[in-house]
Parts: sequence; structure tokens; C-alpha cells
Amino acid sequence: MSGSWWSGAAVTHGLMAMFAMGSWVSVNSLWVELPVVVRELPEGWNLPAYLSVLIAFGNLGPIAVTVAHHCAPGRLNERLAIHCIQALAVVASAFLAIFWSHRVTIAGVERSLPFLLLSFVLALVCCTSTVTFLPFMFRYPPEYIRTFFIGQGFSALFPCVVALGQGVSKLECKTENNTVKPEYLEESFPAQNFFWFLFVMLIISALSFTALTGRQAKSQQERPPKESDGTEAAKNGEETHRLYDGGAPVSEEQVRVEEEPPAPRFWTGRNVYLLALLAVSNALTNGVLPSVQSFSCLPYNNMTFHLSVVLGNIANPLACFLAMFVVLRSSVGLGFLSLAAGVFAAYLLALAALSPCPPLQASLAGKALVVISWIIFTGLFSYLKVVIGTLLHEAGHAALLWCGISIQAGSLIGALTMFPLVNVYQVFTRAQDCVDVCSNGTSSPFPPPGS
Repeated sequence: MSGSWWSGAAVTHGLMAMFAMGSWVSVNSLWVELPVVVRELPEGWNLPAYLSVLIAFGNLGPIAVTVAHHCAPGRLNERLAIHCIQALAVVASAFLAIFWSHRVTIAGVERSLPFLLLSFVLALVCCTSTVTFLPFMFRYPPEYIRTFFIGQGFSALFPCVVALGQGVSKLECKTENNTVKPEYLEESFPAQNFFWFLFVMLIISALSFTALTGRQAKSQQERPPKESDGTEAAKNGEETHRLYDGGAPVSEEQVRVEEEPPAPRFWTGRNVYLLALLAVSNALTNGVLPSVQSFSCLPYNNMTFHLSVVLGNIANPLACFLAMFVVLRSSVGLGFLSLAAGVFAAYLLALAALSPCPPLQASLAGKALVVISWIIFTGLFSYLKVVIGTLLHEAGHAALLWCGISIQAGSLIGALTMFPLVNVYQVFTRAQDCVDVCSNGTSSPFPPPGS
């Protein structure tokens, strides 16, 4: 009786969310902590450009996993691979907390080599997790993949909330000699403590996965051998797969048997359409729009920027939670949903292009419209990704692998597209803290309204 609560579905959902939280929490944490570390490291504000390149190189991990699946189908032990990348992430985060500020002189120039190397390791882990975590979800009923995406939403929300509590990018506008200058406030705790927080989150994720696999082994031992999984699924008549045992995960061997031919044809027009939508949505949510979020929000004020970040990250898991109850299966409906999200994406891109003088800059309506646009944009695309993941889950194990590949490919294309526009050609213009450059077309030594 004492172990009945541990084997319940609620515990499985909780462990699944905490496990998924570790997928992208490392890269998200590096991004939100950048305003703190750039003041300490010699690369300064060139560091975001370095980080973007390192994340791009992190896609070597998914490429290696994809090649392994192609050359030796069914031979890759996903559970062991996940344990390995989680252990690597935990070790790298611990070293990051200790050595992040250390510098190395290379060719007479100081470089933050430990930070860059450890950032690459964490980026490699995050990128690889997409093509290992998602295929592993094939062992669970479809409702658990929605919980998985809720956990991925936590990987952005938790670091963001902690960074806000840390006081990242807080400033005051002070007047000296009739000149308004920004004065950046001291953070509540140093970057080292933040990276130890990252370490704890990764430990929780790894322990949650260990608990999931332990419960899986126990369920396999306790399952009566008299009845096959397919018979149980037929009896239940619920949203289950023939590999499921009443919601319990199946073993690695059973998944390999399931992967053997004959198998239904995956490359149908509908599945290609779903993968294309998934790639586009991730290009926008993980690559294009994050690159210009500061340009679209900061011209209004810092509070607009913080609200957009926090409420957008809250909208992500809430949209995933909605998908637990409502799954839109219509291809036309999904197309209209992505089109609606694209309208808000276009509006936010237009604001970024008009920075530092976007429309309605001095009005409360303008600030509210920016925040609401970020919430709806994030929420709609988050819901779209969960629904597509659910539909691809029903198409089989290979479909989830291609789901992860599409997510990574879209994110990479979006990031590589925006990198030269933002960092090389400087298409977008940053707003200056505590300086209003939009009043009558001339600079004014007064902060924008609401700063």
C-alpha cells in the first residue's frame, strides 16, 4: 500500500516534467545570466555572438545520434545515452560554477576559455537531448509527451524567475551635471550562485530520470506474463499504444522489436507537413524572435522587457497544460494556428526593426500590446509544438526522432539567419538606457516614459 502512491500516474507526470526540465535549462540559464557575466569576462558584449556559434556547433551531437540511428537502427541504447549526457551536464555545470570567471592568455590576449569550453559542452548536451529525450518518450502513452513539453517550458521559466530575483539588468537613471546616466544596480547574489542553481536543477532532472527508469524496471518485473500489451490496449480502448501496459513504460527490447519491419510508412504528406510546421515554429521561437526580443521591448522600458520575458515563459507551460485536455488534430486548424502566431511574430519583428522609436512608445497601450503579443506568440506556438509532438508520437518511434531533428534544424536555421543580421550587419538598433532619442527627432537627456 505504501508503494501505491509512488507508482501512480501523478508521480509519473511529475517525474516526467522534472526530467524534461533538464533538456534546455543549461542554455537558457547561460542566456539569462549573460548581462552579469559580460561585465566580468574579457569578451564583453561580444560574448552573445560567441555563445550563438557554440550552440550552433552543439548540433554536432544530434548529427552523431542521427547517423547512429541510420547506420545501426535499433542498436543505440537511448536510456544509457540519456544517463551519459545528463552526467556530462552535471559535471560541466559544477565546473562552470567554479571556473566561470577564470581567464587564459592566448596569443597575448585574455580569453574566458573555461567559460567558453564549458558553455560548448552544455550546448552539446542540450542539442543532443532533443533527439534522445523525445524518442525515449515512445515508451509512454501520448499524454506523457504533453507533460514532457510542460517540463521543457520549466527549463526556460525557472532560470528566468531566478535571474529576475537576482536583479539582472536593474538600473536607475541618475542626473549628473544636467546629464542623465544609467547606474546599474548590484545583483542580489553573484553569478557563481546562479550556476550552482543550474547544477541543482540538472541534478533534479537526472534523479527524476533515474526514478523513471527504476519504476520502469519494477513495472516490468511485476507485470503478469499471461497477457500481452497489445491485448491490454485493445481492452482498455483508451488513448494508448500497443506497447503500453496500462500507462507503464515498456522495455528497451520491446521498443527494438516494435521498430522491426513491417512498419507503417512514415513519410506521408501529413507527417512532412507536421515536421515543416514544427521546424518553422522552432525557427521563430528559438532562433528569430529571441534574437530581437530586447529590440522589440526595451524601447518602451525595462519593465516591458521583463514582463514580456516572464509572462511569455509562463505562457509556454500553460499552453502545454492546455494540450493535456484539447488536442487539435485538423491539419487546416494547425495551419491557421501557426498563421495566427505568425501574425504576432511579424508584429514583434516590425517593432524590433523600428527600434529605438517604435509606435506607441510613450503610451500604456503600446507597452501592453507588446507584452500581450509576446504572450500570445509564445503560447500559440508552444501549443502547436505539443500537439504536433503528440501526433508524431502516434506515428511511431522514428517519428519522434524526426520530431527532435526538426526542432533542432528549425532552431539552428533561425539562429544562423539572425546572427549576421544582428551581430554583423547590425540591422537592428538598440535603445539607449536613460536616453530618449525619439523626442522631436533629437536626443534628450531624459529617460523614456515609464523607465
